[in-house]
Amino acid sequence: MVVMAMIIGGSVGTFIDTPSILIVVVGTHFVIMMKYPLGDFLSAAGSGMKVLFFKSPNCDELIEKIVELADMARKSGLLALEGADIPDPFMKKGIGLLVDGHDGDVVRAILEKDMKMASTRHQSGSSVFRSMADVAPAMGMIGTLIGLVAMLSNMDDPKSIGPAMAVALLTTLYGAIMANMVGIPIADKLNVRDDEEKTSKALIIDGLLGIQAGQNPRVIEQVLHGYLAESKRPSAEE
Repeated sequence: MVVMAMIIGGSVGTFIDTPSILIVVVGTHFVIMMKYPLGDFLSAAGSGMKVLFFKSPNCDELIEKIVELADMARKSGLLALEGADIPDPFMKKGIGLLVDGHDGDVVRAILEKDMKMASTRHQSGSSVFRSMADVAPAMGMIGTLIGLVAMLSNMDDPKSIGPAMAVALLTTLYGAIMANMVGIPIADKLNVRDDEEKTSKALIIDGLLGIQAGQNPRVIEQVLHGYLAESKRPSAEE
């Protein structure tokens, strides 16, 4: 809104109206709280922050680390991986399972369960923000109707027409902003992050199972290159 005010040469205060904020912003949050359990509503806030600060896993770096661990395991055995420096927590958990001696089926089942639960949390957060995109315009329309009723019921008082008209118009604006600049972008970004995380975790699972099976590190590397985009595979192979 600050940018819009600068473009049209107006004041930022023109776009701020407390009744409109209460109707749209507060009203939207209360409606969403009625639709979802409180835990899901609160965790969605954390998911929204994750969109801003989350760094996507680098598949090249993951492959490099897995190949390094595969070399180490082939030379010194799986127990040698116990003290390895592994920054990725999901990979570290998988290496712990390998060192503990679990078979491949158990390792896959545990890690895939972890991956599935993380994806469920992401989808829950995306659903909350998608609901915001649905509810906010509706609350904006409700605010518009409230403002119009207030304006029409006080037509004999010119001083009351301006504030009522502000509520009528700004609630629609706030609803559109919440839907199209907050709800939809964050929901879509969470879906993208979910896909990226599932890809990186699937890569890790395949790599760790290859290590456990005693495969050649170069073979593991070639298999994991399948997770890279076509344009990145030649540079990765080089």
